[in-house]
Amino acid sequence: MARRGAPTPSEPGELLEKLGVVLDPELLVLALTHRSFAHEAGGIPTNERLEFLGDTVLGLVVTEALYRRHPDTNEGDLARMRAATVSQRSLAKIARTLGLGRFVLLGKGEIRTRGFDKDSILSDTVEALIGATYVSHGLEVSRDLVHRLVDEQLDVAAGLGAGLDWKTSLQEAAAERGLGAPDYLATFEGPEHARIFHSEVVIDGVAYGQGSGSAKKHAEQEAAEEAYKALIAAFPPAKATAPEDAQPPVGDPSPEAVEAGRRAARRRPGSGPADAVRHVPSA
Repeated sequence: MARRGAPTPSEPGELLEKLGVVLDPELLVLALTHRSFAHEAGGIPTNERLEFLGDTVLGLVVTEALYRRHPDTNEGDLARMRAATVSQRSLAKIARTLGLGRFVLLGKGEIRTRGFDKDSILSDTVEALIGATYVSHGLEVSRDLVHRLVDEQLDVAAGLGAGLDWKTSLQEAAAERGLGAPDYLATFEGPEHARIFHSEVVIDGVAYGQGSGSAKKHAEQEAAEEAYKALIAAFPPAKATAPEDAQPPVGDPSPEAVEAGRRAARRRPGSGPADAVRHVPSA
């Protein structure tokens, strides 16, 4: 008897056809088994080990491709392009193109909360399928699969600019404006098997952005993206001028912008009187 929520016999073939690989049926089901389903089924194996393996294979193949495609690009920019290519958002987009959500085995709670369309679950399942392909066929077939999945994103990543790594871009933008390093205030909620992390970015006492995700790093990237856009909107880079013009240095906010930002800021609930955090509106 098939397990509740398992794909019908015809569906795995449809998914494998889209992937362009052949996998043992049991290994395929394992790759599609989310921990919420495994928990409700009495602690059966989950796809997390395959996800761990697939994450490593994906990183290797993408790193190799970027190294060969961009021979004059420095290490830092290559790392940012890799991060953008293998990000949760990018992999979830790939998963939606495959229609992967309807194949994932989820527990009742995740089904109720539309887990089949959550970026975190979709991206993790893509990595698990890559891991399963590596277990079955080794690196060469896995490399071909990764290229079929991410080559378009590899091209997009080359032109993303600040979006290659929002945390690094935010740190650089804050430093250029003399505001110091961003601080990330983290909280989380929910049970261990379905935890959601929240992050708030504070720079020089002002809260610029917030984000949420199934992992702390994803919440921080989302918060950094919002904060970067808010920071640039509040303190736009000044145009370069000749030294004799005696204008403020490039990147310094104008006095009017500072005052406008302070008027728009609102006090963060729960802040102590000694270290109140002000908020600025999102860009």
